Amino acid sequence: LLIKLCVGLLDFKVQRLENIDASDGSYEIDVTARFEALGANFLVLIECKHHKNPIKRDVVQVLFDRLRAVGGHKGMVFSTARFQRGAVEFAKVHGIALVQVADGRTRFATRSYDGPQVLPPWASGPACVGWMIGLTQGGDESFRLISESTPEMLLERFRSSA
Repeated sequence: LLIKLCVGLLDFKVQRLENIDASDGSYEIDVTARFEALGANFLVLIECKHHKNPIKRDVVQVLFDRLRAVGGHKGMVFSTARFQRGAVEFAKVHGIALVQVADGRTRFATRSYDGPQVLPPWASGPACVGWMIGLTQGGDESFRLISESTPEMLLERFRSSA
C-alpha cells in the first residue's frame, strides 16, 4: 500500500525490519520508508501491531522516542486493534499518525446488527481498509477512511496529520 501511495516521490524505498543506529543504541523498526521531496531526504518510521487488546499510549510514546533518537521525520502506527484514548491524545500532540487496519466491509453501514454482515454485490471493495484515527476539535475520536483507490487523499491526510 505504501508503495502505491508514494508515486511521484523521488527515490522512494520501503524496508522491513530495519536496524537503525542512534547515539543511544540501535533500534529495530518494523517498516521504514525513505524518500526525497523538496530537495530533502525524509525518513518515516512505521510500527505494526497485531494485538488483541487496544493499543496503549506507551506504544506511541516509544515510537516517538525512537523517531527523535534516529532523526526521523514522521511516525506511524498501524494496528489491527483499536487505540486507547491516551494513545490518540499523545499521537495528536506529537504528530504521530495512527491507522487502524480493518475488514473492508467496515466501509459500509448496514441496517441489521444481528447475523453476519452481508454486503450487496455493488458494495465490493478491498479485503481490508485503513482508518486514520484522530481527535476532533471538541475532543471526540474521528475516523477517516484511507482508500487505496485515492492515494492522493491518503498522502494529503498523512501530511496534514503532522
